[in-house]
Amino acid sequence: MPARPLPLATHERFRTRDLDEARVRVADAFFPHELSLAKREKRIDARMNGAAFDRTGLYYMDYGGEVLIEADEWESCFVVPIPLAGAAQVSHRGERIVTTPELGFVLSPTEGVTMHWEAGTPHLVAWFDRAALEAHLGGLLGWEPRSPLVFSLGMDLTRPLARSWLSVVDMIRREAETAGDLLRRPPALKQVEGLLMTQLLLTQANNYTPALAGEPPRAAPAAVKRAVELIEAYAAQPVTVADIAGAAGVGARALRDGFRRHLDTTPTAYLREVRLERARAELRAHGPDTTTVADVARRWGFVDPGRFSRAYRRHFGESPSRTLRR
Repeated sequence: MPARPLPLATHERFRTRDLDEARVRVADAFFPHELSLAKREKRIDARMNGAAFDRTGLYYMDYGGEVLIEADEWESCFVVPIPLAGAAQVSHRGERIVTTPELGFVLSPTEGVTMHWEAGTPHLVAWFDRAALEAHLGGLLGWEPRSPLVFSLGMDLTRPLARSWLSVVDMIRREAETAGDLLRRPPALKQVEGLLMTQLLLTQANNYTPALAGEPPRAAPAAVKRAVELIEAYAAQPVTVADIAGAAGVGARALRDGFRRHLDTTPTAYLREVRLERARAELRAHGPDTTTVADVARRWGFVDPGRFSRAYRRHFGESPSRTLRR
């Protein structure tokens, strides 16, 4: 009996035994990362098939060996690997899972990831442009999201909602493999991509799940409200989480727990977001002839201009220098 064709075989991207080539080619499709062989591995036989569309993409990926993958935070995309066999150990955003064909995972670009892929662990990988997915989220909510979209890590592929999402993935795979007309017609492609994004946002738990479900926001306790007021009032001062917690009358750990439970963020992240918003307002109010990016960054507590610029670009989708020029 002839071997069954690999997924997306008509869309081969590369096949290589060279580790550096595999790293570069995978990074081009997804995000920059480090790739190394596991200690007992001598070589790989990596391959990728893939079809990229306007706002999404679908790929088949197999390293053909046991590898370690490490990446810092990136900006460009969300990635949803769907294991077809084998197992991978994944650590991301403080969560750690071991994948199976029944447990996939979702990588959000706001924090780094470490992965240990066993040999014989091929994946289908759904790719989502970050700006497009967050804009689609705003369309579903009816308002512009203030904080970056962040998903939970593990994706239970046996749940009914996940199976429905997988059926959309499978439809796209079949259309790509057979050069179907659906994906070549822009109006139809837009609808299919919108369905894929909607299903992901409704299927996988994320920091906007309560809002998508129409749940009313939970009232924050007095200490959290007080901490928010202090952050808003003293964002330009060199305050720490311990300072804020003490002024709010609670311990730093209790304050962090309260922020996560009631605001789905941390005091540090909230302070950074407020400072970024204030810095943006100041950049908009001036021009290159009256201030500099470094001066504005320093006034709002960002000591390293490079880190400020990266955080600013992630949050607003443009560089601070561009905001200043406009």
